[in-house]
Amino acid sequence: MKTKNLVVGGLIAALYAVLTYVSAAMGLAYGPVQFRLSEILTVLPIFTPSAVYGLTVGCIISNIGSSLGPVDMIFGTAATLLAAVLMRALRKRLPIPLLLLFPSICNALIIGAELWYFAGDVGFFYAAATVGLGELAVVYIGGLPLCSFLKKNKIF
Repeated sequence: MKTKNLVVGGLIAALYAVLTYVSAAMGLAYGPVQFRLSEILTVLPIFTPSAVYGLTVGCIISNIGSSLGPVDMIFGTAATLLAAVLMRALRKRLPIPLLLLFPSICNALIIGAELWYFAGDVGFFYAAATVGLGELAVVYIGGLPLCSFLKKNKIF
């Protein structure tokens, strides 16, 4: 792995963790209603492979603060990793607006199931819907403009 890719991945991981903790300070990072600012960064695998491991590491670090701890570190990170891999793999086959559905779908299903099974105080469909819609809002409101900016300025 080239040094530049390692540094970019590390910066993405750090930024993801910081933005998640900022969201947590506002009560928006964990639980059935989530609007993590860090999820804007889930668009980055479209532009660089460094984002796949950067987001994964950042998610592990940020989920340390979750009330579900190790469970969220495993399942939350799995959702982020799956979405990142799918976006990276399909970036040349699907338009960006469709690629941006992957973080919402993966988080809705995996985190919805996690909250339903391990937290026990919410139903699966409620948790999946609220997590998925929160993800969708953040990714499209913040991530879509970020995609346009990155594409226009050829940052990656």
